[in-house]
Amino acid sequence: MKIFEVIVVKRTYKVLKTDMELFGAALVQAHVYVVSVDEELRVTFEDYGGIVEEIKPESVKIAGEIFMRDQLEFRVDLVAEENPE
Repeated sequence: MKIFEVIVVKRTYKVLKTDMELFGAALVQAHVYVVSVDEELRVTFEDYGGIVEEIKPESVKIAGEIFMRDQLEFRVDLVAEENPE
C-alpha cells in the first residue's frame, strides 16, 4: 500500500545580472524570484517574486516590492524536471 509519494524537482535557473537580462525577463513576463547568497555560498530564499515592473541602476521592482540589486540575486527558472533519474 502506497502511503505517500516523494517528488523531487531539479531546478535549472539563470541569474539575471544585467539590465538587458532583467529587461528580457520583463518583456516576456517571466516569473523572477529573489534570493540572497552569503559569503559561504549559502542561498536564502527572500521572496517568491513575480514579474519585473521597473529596473533602476540600484534596484528592481518586482510585484510591487523594491529589491536592492547589490544585495540580492534575481533568478528565473529555465527548466523544471520532476523525478529525474
